Amino acid sequence: MNQEKRKGRKAIPDHFKKLLTEDQKEGLKVLERFGWELFIVRMPLFQPLVIVLRNGSTDEYGLLQEDGSLDVKSDLEIRQ
Repeated sequence: MNQEKRKGRKAIPDHFKKLLTEDQKEGLKVLERFGWELFIVRMPLFQPLVIVLRNGSTDEYGLLQEDGSLDVKSDLEIRQ
């Protein structure tokens, strides 16, 4: 049985855009035009945000980097 780790927190916080760098905001706009969408924002304590995007047409996942680029080669573990 999968145990929920968010403990009542949303997968995407309402204020997530305030947490993004300007480069990430611009990168997200561009990536959305190519079918990428925000999937989850992880907020580990005392560590940088982990912003996960998903491409609905290819079912790929990637990390939005601080410079606005997308890293699809990372070893993401996505719970279903």
